[in-house]
Order: sequence, then C-alpha cells, then structure tokens
Amino acid sequence: MGIIRAVCISKKRGTVKQNIKTCKVIENSGLENDAHAGDWHRQVSLLSYEKIEEFKKTGAPVTDGTFGENLIVEGIDLPRLPIGTKLQCNEVVLEVTQIGKKCHSGCEIYQLVGDCIMPREGIFAKVLHGGTISAGDEIKCI
Repeated sequence: MGIIRAVCISKKRGTVKQNIKTCKVIENSGLENDAHAGDWHRQVSLLSYEKIEEFKKTGAPVTDGTFGENLIVEGIDLPRLPIGTKLQCNEVVLEVTQIGKKCHSGCEIYQLVGDCIMPREGIFAKVLHGGTISAGDEIKCI
C-alpha cells in the first residue's frame, strides 16, 4: 500500500506540472485539464516519491511535477509492477500500461535539471474507473 504525495497537471506536454493537490480523474481519459489526458495508453503518469527524494540529493531544483508526473506515490516500487497491474485509490482504478519511456530531446524538464528520471523510474496507466484523487489518499495494488 502507498500514499499519494502529490497530484499534478500541466496544460502542455513536455513541461513541468503543477501540484494541484486534488483532481477529478476521468474514466478512459486521465486527470481533468491535464495535457496528457485522452484516449491513449499513457493517460496518467506515476513516479515514486522515494526516487524523487533521491534525485533531490544531487542539488537539482526539483519540486512536485518537475519530471512531468501526474501522481507522486510513496511506498510502492512502481517500476517493478508488471504491465496490467491494477491500482486503486478511492474509487479510481488505474491499469499499468507502460514502464518507463523514451525521453524526447529538448524537453523542458531535461533542460531545467539536466536529467529526467521519468524515462527510467516512471510508469504509465490508463483509467478504468474515474473519481477523485487527493494528496494523502491511500493507493494499493488490487
């Protein structure tokens, strides 16, 4: 079981997201008003709180959403989850669809901090059932 530490969105892909603390999650789309929402397999991105904290030790100016992640999760080793794993937070159900990603060159995140851990540590999911997610909520594998 884990805890949601931040809920982040952005208006444009490849940019730093802002922590809005709570958000409506729309079935088969993603986080409301997020640039990555839509009918595809990477509707929601998740990144480990622990990995972000590790990266902060390098001295880089990292805040919630810096790596373009929607959900920061503490307590679950996200990249070790198999594709198809279902995660539940409140009434929201996500299905893991991708582990890591190829980073496109010149993204704002890489330019800002000189590295991006999302390609190595991030996971992506589609929304099977919508609802609301807030910082502090529990998330678990089901």
